[in-house]
Amino acid sequence: MSSLPVADDVLDPEVPVLPLPDVAVRLDQPITHVHQALRDHQLLAVRRAGVLLVPAEFITDTGDIVKGLSGTITVLNDSGFSPGEVLSWLFTPDESLPGRPIDALRGDRGREVKRRAQALAF
Repeated sequence: MSSLPVADDVLDPEVPVLPLPDVAVRLDQPITHVHQALRDHQLLAVRRAGVLLVPAEFITDTGDIVKGLSGTITVLNDSGFSPGEVLSWLFTPDESLPGRPIDALRGDRGREVKRRAQALAF
């Protein structure tokens, strides 16, 4: 089994995070599904005190991965962003949105977030 990709822990300590078993429960999927979602860049994780953690805001209240998140991660990865840089971008306020890109994704403004991510490539 290949190792799981882990981003630098660039998150503010106040950003709520979930250990992988809790992510599996919220998604109502086995832990192996969470591992695959990390390998497929549908989710990103950080390591704190030896524990892999996923930002809680990546999971909707209905138990799904936020729509548009994986596409945004892919666009930024393809643009040369490291996983840590992707996390930083998602959780950094952008006055033109307004708010953070993750908030815009959760608010069904994924098209605008993806457009901005694509613009970063140039």
